[in-house]
Amino acid sequence: MQERQIGDRTVSAIGFGEMPLSIEGRPDRAQAIKTIHASLDAGVTIIDTADAYALSTDEHGHGERLVAEALATYGGSTDDVLVATKGGHRRPGDGSWTVHGDPNYVQQACEASLKALGVDSIGLYQYHRPDPTVPYAESVGALAELLDAGKIQMAGISNATVAQIDEAQGILGGRLVSVQNEFSPRFRSSEGELEHCEKIGVAFIPWSPLGGIRQADRIAREFPAFAEVAKEVGATPEQVTLAWMLAKGARVIPIPGSSRPATAVASAAAADIALRPEQVARLDAT
Repeated sequence: MQERQIGDRTVSAIGFGEMPLSIEGRPDRAQAIKTIHASLDAGVTIIDTADAYALSTDEHGHGERLVAEALATYGGSTDDVLVATKGGHRRPGDGSWTVHGDPNYVQQACEASLKALGVDSIGLYQYHRPDPTVPYAESVGALAELLDAGKIQMAGISNATVAQIDEAQGILGGRLVSVQNEFSPRFRSSEGELEHCEKIGVAFIPWSPLGGIRQADRIAREFPAFAEVAKEVGATPEQVTLAWMLAKGARVIPIPGSSRPATAVASAAAADIALRPEQVARLDAT
């Protein structure tokens, strides 16, 4: 599998998005663990989760605990696996999400994530989403304090604009390593952030790269060019979507979610698909 850089860490070019294993419609725990294990078997070395990947506030940390269990029970080495988690969101229990950017809350959330993951220091910790009621500098400042304290090894931000990326980089003293924004054939408004991350050497991690949970099969219907290229390279439209993202920049690391081992393996295999420049241009134009 291709590899990419996040800060000083080398990781697989395609990661694993844990969210489908923790929110509405999630599989049972045994299948969830098998799905993570299948992803690891396929060569994935970055797993993305968040404290709020749960059904309600009462079970915050569900996704993190699941990842910790999967790593602890995996039969092979997990020394190279980077676990990325996030803080600054909450789930009230009605299916909605709320933002919480108070720096004290971000630090408390990190402490809870350390406990849920069973680690002394989190590999990559990202501020989940800007809170309009809290100055962005204060929220990101909490990440700087966590870095300085050794509670996290690397810091990132999510759902950020170009201006916020630059602001965060300044607040963190050049230590920003990742930006996790939504990006897919259906949602391309983060193209500017992708290009900016490529320019400044920061990893760009597209979330929902296949269009969202249980939406991947819509790619072929809504964007026929992806199905056409899939036939040309002997892959699925979903795999071509991931390969297209990898071709857009050396810092792009998509994190497709899976709830079954077979789809986790299929997503990882997309890292080995090489698209021709004219195919990438055709997909860009669709």
